[in-house]
Amino acid sequence: MAGKDEENRAAKRAADPGDEIPGKPTPQSPPVDEPTEVRGPLPSKPDQEGPETVGPTGQATGADRAAMAQAGPFLTTAQGHRLHDTNHSLKAGPRGPVLLQDHHLREKITHFDHERIPERVVHARGAAAHGVFRAYGTAAKITKAAFLAADVETPVFVRFSTVLGSRGSADTVRDTRGFATKFYTAEGIFDLVGNNIPVFFIQDAIKFPDVIHAGKPHPDRETPQAQSAHDTFWDFVTLHTEATHHTLWNMSDRGIPRSFRMMEGFGVHTFRLVNAEGGTTLVKFHWKPRLGVHSLVWEEAQITGGMDPDFHRRDLADAIEAGAFPQWELAVQTFPDTPEQAFEGIDLLDPTNIVPEEMAPVQPIGLLTLNANPTNFFAETEQVAFHPGHLVPGIDVTDDPLLAGRLFSYLDTQITRLAGPNFAQIPINRTHAPVNDMTRDGFHQDAVHSGVAPYRPNSLDGGCPFLAGADTGAYIEVPVELPAAKKVREAPASFDDHFSQPRRFWLSMTPVEREHIIAAYSFELGKCYEQAIKQRALQVLANIDPELCEGVAAGLGLPAPEADRPLASVDPSPALSQIGRTWPLDGRLIGIIADENGDLAGVRALRSAVLDADMVPLVIAPAGGKLDSDSDPITVQRTFATARSIEFDALILAGTPGPGKDAYGARDAKAGEPAAAERAETDPRILLMLSEAYRHGKAIGGWAGAERVFHAAGVPTAAPGVALGSDGSATLNQITQLLGRHRVWERFPTQG
Repeated sequence: MAGKDEENRAAKRAADPGDEIPGKPTPQSPPVDEPTEVRGPLPSKPDQEGPETVGPTGQATGADRAAMAQAGPFLTTAQGHRLHDTNHSLKAGPRGPVLLQDHHLREKITHFDHERIPERVVHARGAAAHGVFRAYGTAAKITKAAFLAADVETPVFVRFSTVLGSRGSADTVRDTRGFATKFYTAEGIFDLVGNNIPVFFIQDAIKFPDVIHAGKPHPDRETPQAQSAHDTFWDFVTLHTEATHHTLWNMSDRGIPRSFRMMEGFGVHTFRLVNAEGGTTLVKFHWKPRLGVHSLVWEEAQITGGMDPDFHRRDLADAIEAGAFPQWELAVQTFPDTPEQAFEGIDLLDPTNIVPEEMAPVQPIGLLTLNANPTNFFAETEQVAFHPGHLVPGIDVTDDPLLAGRLFSYLDTQITRLAGPNFAQIPINRTHAPVNDMTRDGFHQDAVHSGVAPYRPNSLDGGCPFLAGADTGAYIEVPVELPAAKKVREAPASFDDHFSQPRRFWLSMTPVEREHIIAAYSFELGKCYEQAIKQRALQVLANIDPELCEGVAAGLGLPAPEADRPLASVDPSPALSQIGRTWPLDGRLIGIIADENGDLAGVRALRSAVLDADMVPLVIAPAGGKLDSDSDPITVQRTFATARSIEFDALILAGTPGPGKDAYGARDAKAGEPAAAERAETDPRILLMLSEAYRHGKAIGGWAGAERVFHAAGVPTAAPGVALGSDGSATLNQITQLLGRHRVWERFPTQG
């Protein structure tokens, strides 16, 4: 595999220097003029892949998986009639009225009018990819699920999303992220529908409309979009303190991931696994990213929302196209399946609880690799339908009251969004197992059923379909014995502790992470109008920790209240912190700042070294096009006008680039006053990029006089994470030592 990747990379470089950089819209560069030679549709790009080619009832068709919906070289109607004109309506003369008989106009406009389906109420903003899951076999003792047996490979489709925003919102808002995985197993579909935060706001699904209504934009003004920094959200979560644990996670750096590739995933609920002998084990599912858990700092997230609202979806697609395939290990925490369904005093049915990894180790059971982008966003990413009730033999649910509501809600939602009960027949949703379900008709029924007896028992169709037993792969729910009980609307007493787990999370954070949490609460609550809500929030924080409460109170200009109950006595869980480990560098973006007068031979060598390290080099220059076009050209990917520090994991300066021709405010406000730009030796936009990168704790380096530019940008060359080398490769060696920790954490001052 490595040899083949290197061959492909070398071929790309030979074809067009810089062409190995992801983001090329089509597999073939277009001509300047409109093509007129008749030809068929272009193939998909190498990084793209469509759904598996199975029929509506799970039968393999043998069709090319990369085949597109388009066929033939000519434009046609939906019925296949070739068209000679699609620019003009059929009219009674060139200036006459449009004729009702224009069937092409009616078909084209009618379809356009109905192109949009209702977006998801939650998780509307998403991105997805195809991949494969390979099981280690380490779960074989606790589950009979066939796809978890040793070395079984299962196709998957994974969708990442934000919760609150609409489809048109920004990626880098502070929010919970969805992490939903569809496994196309030989026993049917298994959907693991989770989040990047292991706990939820509520303990019972009946409150889900309330928390979402509170988090969504205010209904009178439809503002603010895709954020929780407003009164209705904080009104709800401060009155409803079971939300405290999730809210604290959201206010931490976990609420603004650097990338979908660099965030954890969690099944949230406790599930029950069943092995071949009928033995049961309670588990919590975890996705552990190979690249580690990494976040944006808040200023980066705000800048990114304006500069590139598609930051996360672009990052995922570009990484896959570049061959830096994202990977996660699926892992489980296991617990005895006791009647209490609790572990070390922690109620496993309470979705606002975690079990610290130090108490129950996370055990890897398989590896997920995302290796192909969708061919069509709507057909795949938008129409994919997940449901926690899509289970396979060996995996069962528990009596978590939040999960119980999700088992109803997800199915109900798909029927509305996807126009009927046959959404499972949409290609991206089709199971790869045989289907004989006796359901018939309805909107968008694509299966042409035979037989006359879609009911059981029957004799007219030969008794088919027959019921299966446990020995023939039937899904059979675990026969859990239930105690005698009254029918009540109550929660167990164990659900009443809303502060022990948030306090554990707070105590597990490093000083830098605590500062970020305080800043997040201060910003969010500072956006609230009502003082009473701010005061109520401070009381909630006081019951977590006085340092947290006092820090936020200072930011709000309010007195910090005392806790109204004893602070919980809990041990920290170091596994909850994102800081302190090192991670692989696959797919990191290295910005190389250069111009025609710099060390271009060094830039070429640096680009090659970055690519050889499985990272992505992006050359930033005064203008687009190529540097040194008369010799061995260097393709420019970003200009001083289009680049911003937030896109890059590290910046390396090749010498002392001068100002670009557009370095004045009327062309680019980031360049400042024209007179100042004319006097400057270095483009002001470079100074802005360097100062931002330094402020955000990113690695910075350079050679050939780069220290003069650092001084102009106010970047101390002796500061941690500033690398000066004799050439590009020497500088990169220092940079890579820093990147494994994600940031130069020493640059973030903390109190005390």
